[in-house]
Amino acid sequence: MSTMSVTVVQEASGLDPEGNRARLRELVPSDSDLVVLPEAFARDFGEPGSDLSQFAEPLDGAFASELADVAAHHNTTVVAGMFETSERADRPYNTLVVRGAATASYRKIHLYDSFGYQESKALTAGPLAPALVDVAGFRLGLMTCYDLRFPELARMLVDHGAEVLVVPAAWVAGPRKIEHWRTLVRARAIENTVFVVASAQPAPRYTGHSLVVDPLGDVLAEAGQLPGVIRATLDRSVLDEARRTNPSLANRRLPSAAL
Repeated sequence: MSTMSVTVVQEASGLDPEGNRARLRELVPSDSDLVVLPEAFARDFGEPGSDLSQFAEPLDGAFASELADVAAHHNTTVVAGMFETSERADRPYNTLVVRGAATASYRKIHLYDSFGYQESKALTAGPLAPALVDVAGFRLGLMTCYDLRFPELARMLVDHGAEVLVVPAAWVAGPRKIEHWRTLVRARAIENTVFVVASAQPAPRYTGHSLVVDPLGDVLAEAGQLPGVIRATLDRSVLDEARRTNPSLANRRLPSAAL
């Protein structure tokens, strides 16, 4: 396919997992190839330092199963965040699940030990491996929130064929945080000549400003700080033209040890 229609849902998750599951059917539309919800949509993080283990589920548990049912009902592919059970009962994974026409999962690699938070005290980091999935003829690379600050992960995904980076987030609000978010989303698009689809939870706790950015850094759609929905169409001809105009991937020169 030469185009992919994308819907980004900027909605806050609550502290009641059952309530969050119940909202999926009304939040996911029927007219998009890909629908992206934020990080931790199955259940919000709660107060800093909260024990999240009681809200962890397996990948065939209630949240992922409902997500699959909703995706099938709407004939689409949906990405959303949850806490997944791990080998450590007290520290689950922060996981993205993809359900629908394609199925995948990604366990967040970079835990948010920054800006006064210590996510690693409550969660387990995922393995150092790229997570990719094909949707509507495009190859998607999966990242979560704080991963955005690590360009090595985005480049690894692109080296494995990613043409779109999908970044669900719960980007905590604070000084400079919106500027950091917008700058980093656009930087990952520009330096890798890829589309970036970034879904954030809204204010007041988080920054909002979900974005869809094209491979030359142009913003195709952007939300404000409040709950809302944005839409965009990703066009392969734009990707191809960006890589002809700015062939930075082809022009890379690396030490032999890095190859």
